[in-house]
Amino acid sequence: MNLLDLHDVEFAYPAASRRPRPFRLAAVSFGVVAGEILGVIGPNSAGKTTLIRLLTGVVRPTRGEVRLAGRALSAVSTWELARTVAVVPQEMPSAFPFTVEQLVLMGRYPHAPDRYFETVEDRAVAEEAMVATGVRELAQAPLASLSGGERQRAMLARALAQRPRLLVLDEPTAHLDLRYQVECATLLRTLNREHGMSILLVSHDLNLAAELSHRLLLMSEGRVVRLGAPEDVLEEATLEAVYGCRVTVAKNQAGDRVHVEIAWPERR
Repeated sequence: MNLLDLHDVEFAYPAASRRPRPFRLAAVSFGVVAGEILGVIGPNSAGKTTLIRLLTGVVRPTRGEVRLAGRALSAVSTWELARTVAVVPQEMPSAFPFTVEQLVLMGRYPHAPDRYFETVEDRAVAEEAMVATGVRELAQAPLASLSGGERQRAMLARALAQRPRLLVLDEPTAHLDLRYQVECATLLRTLNREHGMSILLVSHDLNLAAELSHRLLLMSEGRVVRLGAPEDVLEEATLEAVYGCRVTVAKNQAGDRVHVEIAWPERR
């Protein structure tokens, strides 16, 4: 059974004067297999963020259905959804007057929404999440004092403390330097392989998505362009049509790993 299914989903934002043209998600259908990493890629305004908002119940489709573990998302309570799906957004609110530890402990709230104090188990789970993401030494640091990369790792720790079945990440390495990009990728792979966690990874980094993901979902202008193995989705002609620039795609000898590079214009 798929952990998550979108069937013929459509959605449109209300018309706004600041939008040059109305955005519409059109007839999107795909599933996230339990235990897989699915990478979602595409240019700006492709619909990637809207997709996250739909599958987490922030907005509802105007047509079609989102199902979580076989149940209509509309029938899943807020607390049950939060125990099943955890989201790591691109940014966190700048005015967020909490420490790293307090933020991570917030991830335990969906497991006992009527409780006002953390248990020993909650603190143990939070400790484990902070250690896994490399922010244990920052536990008492105010979030406002952290760098962008440190905040990103703290948000990932909060999501892990939820103990979700599906982890949704929106540009998880956007603020990370090379070392922490590698550590983040290693952690995601470990969560998937050793703990069976399903991951939906939204990324502009095509090579990171290809390296980590079992399958890629390529979107453009609110539609699914292609869904499949990275080596099948990352084709030069397809990427050039979607992104509007020249690229080169290299494959290894086995043909099961790909690397995308921009074909930069020659200097004059």
